[in-house]
Amino acid sequence: MIGRFADLDLRPSVVNNHQMGYVFEDLIRRFAEASNETAGEHFTPREVIELMVNLLLEPDHDALTVPGTVRTVLDPACGTGGMLTAAEEHIRDMNTDATVKVYGQELNPHSWAICRSDLMIKGQDPDNVKLGNSFSDDGHKDESFDYVLANPPFGVEWKNVKDEVEWEHNNLTESGRFSAGLPRINDGSLLFLQHMISKMKPREKGGSRIAIVFNGSPLFTGAAGSGESEIRRWILENDWLEGIVALPDQLFYNTGISTYFWVLTNRKNPDHRGKVMLVDAREHFAKMRKSLGDKRKYITRDQIEDLTRLYSDALQVAKDAEHPLHGKAKVFKNEDFGYRRITVERPLKLRFEVTDATLEAIRDSAKLENHINTDTMADALRPLVGKSWGKKLDAYDAIREALNDAGLLWPGKQPFANALRDIVGVRDPDGEVQMKKKEPEPDSELRDFENVPLDEDVEEYLRREYFPTSPTPGSTTPRPRSATRSPSPATSMSTPRPAP
Repeated sequence: MIGRFADLDLRPSVVNNHQMGYVFEDLIRRFAEASNETAGEHFTPREVIELMVNLLLEPDHDALTVPGTVRTVLDPACGTGGMLTAAEEHIRDMNTDATVKVYGQELNPHSWAICRSDLMIKGQDPDNVKLGNSFSDDGHKDESFDYVLANPPFGVEWKNVKDEVEWEHNNLTESGRFSAGLPRINDGSLLFLQHMISKMKPREKGGSRIAIVFNGSPLFTGAAGSGESEIRRWILENDWLEGIVALPDQLFYNTGISTYFWVLTNRKNPDHRGKVMLVDAREHFAKMRKSLGDKRKYITRDQIEDLTRLYSDALQVAKDAEHPLHGKAKVFKNEDFGYRRITVERPLKLRFEVTDATLEAIRDSAKLENHINTDTMADALRPLVGKSWGKKLDAYDAIREALNDAGLLWPGKQPFANALRDIVGVRDPDGEVQMKKKEPEPDSELRDFENVPLDEDVEEYLRREYFPTSPTPGSTTPRPRSATRSPSPATSMSTPRPAP
């Protein structure tokens, strides 16, 4: 291998640093695929790291240029250390007198070894990079940092550390890292974010900034009351979320999915407090001449500068309708991301009939078999085939009379009546409303859910948004927007629960 490399002309005048970076990353990608690394592990392209570091550090530009500045940086899923190196270089570019101490943790022993070697060459302390799982074996316990950044594995389950994580969640409560909630077992992304938040310095000690790469799952997964929803609510209620940047797809080497930067801080500028910036960077890319795995796009240096400036000026850009990038930046209040999860129930409406299919269903019913001989019952109801009733009591009277004529007694138990109704009852929007404990019985097939913004009246929202477009009972076809319908007295709602 050394001999083959000796034959290559890799002098900096022939292969510049940027090109050499791509050679290194492509080798890492190929070895990772060959060794069948954990699904969801995606090595971060250099330009993505550069943009992420820019967004993380740009608001602190003035502070970072002060002589004698000392800053600490942590990456709890550091891989080969690309993000740590980029953060250090960025700070030193702004201030050659700055002292930057980098820390990391990595689960993969090969990546951990490369990271340690890289930091050793650059004069950093390799012992600051720990080997192990950040969830179950926190290598920087009780430490805090000025900056925390990471590209954790996407959609990877945390079953192997389930016991440790659940113990901390249940027993350490507010003093633990995972007090806000636990996401579903097949995606630990939001566990990483909670772990990173636990590494923030208190605001009175200068505070911290966080940047993390996510796929779309942490944004959208989880309804009200779920672990994901509770974590998002916790972040918003503490006013930590500064902004989210939507990136182009096909940026990473072994996945083409869309990705997002989340930027958080516990020391927002006064103008940012209570607000979240959303930046659309999906169209800021250039096509690669030759793809590297699934990577077919990259972000140019000019685009990195443009996006850094757009993020920094997002509050002003969102206000200025004349700005050429006005449509790329939106600003919302924290409360705009909250909603109530409403369960809308509509009554079960039935008509009743006896058909040949009804008789076959009676013969096959195990529930009726507990109370009566179903074959004999089906024979007794043969004269009723083709008849229909609008009310349940009328249907039961006719069935009871047919059983009496056949010498059969009507079983008096409620389970029999319920099982019979399920067989002879047919859903009908004009049918009889079925009652249960003096209340309309909900139809599970018509059950619906609505997310109502926290700052809206629930009844008003349903009248405006839900009822004009909801399906007619007994139908799956939505009503057109032009049609309107007042809330039915039999329509009910569950107790609302707030969620982001």
